[in-house]
Amino acid sequence: MSALRPNVVTMADVVVPLPGIRSVPLHKLDFTVVDVETTGWEPADSAITEIGAVRVRGANLGEYRVAAEFGSLVNPGSPVPTAITELTGISDEMLVSAPPVAAVLPGLLEFAAGSVLTAHNAPFDLKFLTSACAGTGLAWPDFEVVDTVRLARHLTAKPEEVPDRKLSTLAAFFGTPVRPSHRALDDAHATAVVLTRLLARLAEREEVMTLDDLDAWLAERDAEAAARHATAATRATAASAVPALPPERWLARLLRLLRRR
Repeated sequence: MSALRPNVVTMADVVVPLPGIRSVPLHKLDFTVVDVETTGWEPADSAITEIGAVRVRGANLGEYRVAAEFGSLVNPGSPVPTAITELTGISDEMLVSAPPVAAVLPGLLEFAAGSVLTAHNAPFDLKFLTSACAGTGLAWPDFEVVDTVRLARHLTAKPEEVPDRKLSTLAAFFGTPVRPSHRALDDAHATAVVLTRLLARLAEREEVMTLDDLDAWLAERDAEAAARHATAATRATAASAVPALPPERWLARLLRLLRRR
């Protein structure tokens, strides 16, 4: 649980790739790793309390080169539930003077422009960010997105290497300098390191050079995993099924039991 920190916006030499980002070699792309803290689990009844982002380069080379970082507390406009404060350390008192999400989002979108947006369990962060944009009248850019949970599912062995693909588990496994703390900037830094380690593994094992290659590789791995799960489920169902006996055989079995009495 982190102590109170000021808002942070640091940008240096941010490069916007040329059009055709999907065919640009991965090591030439910028990845913006983002994390949000919220008052709950769904944007319909919850809001963002903190946004943190780290922009990195050379990610698939296994290097962790931070080009810039972005961070801000966000006033959600409603009280923070006690359970969330206990989890994140973010309290109502910390958010009183924080800017509303409408004032923070334009800076984040400018910060991430031209990069590949990345998050750990990306659908969670994206649903809050896209909902916040819609609620404030901002257009959501058509970001390319990489989910480190999905990458880890295919690039780490379970349970030989990790028992699960939680950010805290992967951060411990890869020895990230910044440990996850349920604070947005800390978790973005940890996810950025996890991303670099996973993409380095991918570069060592597969011929994956671009986002197009990565999407095709992930689709194949997802299909293989779905097929394995379907086969396992079919076998489990077959093993647990009780063979159906015709009525005459049930009657014969009953008669044998009665004769034994």
